[in-house]
Amino acid sequence: MPSSDLIAESPAQVGLDPAKVEALFQRAEREVREGLLPAVQIAIARNGKIGAMRTFGRAVQGGAEKAATDETLFTIFSCTKAIMSAASWILIGEGKLKTSERVADIVGEFGTNGKDVITVEQVLLHISGFPNAPYPQDEWLDRNKRLERFAKWRLEWPVASKFEYHPTSGFWVIAEIIERRTGKDFRDFVRERIALPLGLPELRVGLPREFHSRVAELVYVGEPLSDEERKKLGLPAMPETEVTEEAILGFNRPHVREAGVPGGGGIMTAGDLALFYQGLLHNRSRDGSQIWKPEVLEDARRVRSAGYKDPVFGVPVNRALGVVVAGGDGLANYRGFGKTNSPLAFGHGGAGGQIGWADPATGISIGYCTNGFDRNDLRQGRRGVAISSLAAVCAAG
Repeated sequence: MPSSDLIAESPAQVGLDPAKVEALFQRAEREVREGLLPAVQIAIARNGKIGAMRTFGRAVQGGAEKAATDETLFTIFSCTKAIMSAASWILIGEGKLKTSERVADIVGEFGTNGKDVITVEQVLLHISGFPNAPYPQDEWLDRNKRLERFAKWRLEWPVASKFEYHPTSGFWVIAEIIERRTGKDFRDFVRERIALPLGLPELRVGLPREFHSRVAELVYVGEPLSDEERKKLGLPAMPETEVTEEAILGFNRPHVREAGVPGGGGIMTAGDLALFYQGLLHNRSRDGSQIWKPEVLEDARRVRSAGYKDPVFGVPVNRALGVVVAGGDGLANYRGFGKTNSPLAFGHGGAGGQIGWADPATGISIGYCTNGFDRNDLRQGRRGVAISSLAAVCAAG
């Protein structure tokens, strides 16, 4: 739970409409009331503080089922990519990294099997061509194994020829780049340069064992849409990726939580996630200094993926430097936002329906987490759009 000085006395104190916030929370609680999701946690922030935070339901924590509270920690999956991207932005601002650099010039082990031409920017944009490169969870704590995997990885399609989401592989590369250019473990760099300066000591990529008893264990809920139902609704088949039930439930294992996979292993509260985005909006550490170079922060949110489309929905992906931008084409709901976000909204969602974004037009940011992984991807997607749409209009006046 963030420190008390980062939590407003009321939504109105930070310019949020209390009635609209309550409507948002009622919607977030709905699936818990209906018995679908075991637990959810949601926080909305503005003007550098949490305006309101609420946790609903029960979850297994430390081996025992108990009521989830605002102290309960959740796995945020690919929302972690925004945090790791922001870590790379620090290096760019310090002149320690250029997006045009070839990865192989930084990490020599990576430059095999045609991967020597891949740039840092291409990795952050998911156009590098190795989306399903194997790296088993049981190896995640072993850096030597990481480098061995880099050398073995092969291209699945020509570099920059198309967009295909890299669930974990690309951000292991970003993590290694951070380590090469800073001499620090990527987990320590995130903690020292982002989490602690923002006053968020419980925002973690790589969770120490002593905190595991507070983590809501992940469970699968619901039934997937059948092929017939998908066809009737005009929905494409979901592609097969490394994001399997076995892989997701692997995040209940201690060594996986400790590894902090940079593409999806962050563990924190929804409040920490919402305040991370406030940090990006306001760019002020607790001592008043800037964490990111302002021009880099602005440039990092510039859409760089013109011409690339999502292979499932066929819409422009609107990828910036490791994050997604809502855009003004009316398709933001396909990108992890609501229908009421401004075109400037940016962020990154996570598997199972986790939500994290900030909207510069309103100053609002949100964190939403659940330990219930809904097998019905259409229902999960609609839930996210509804919650984001309600959150985006919570500004007072």
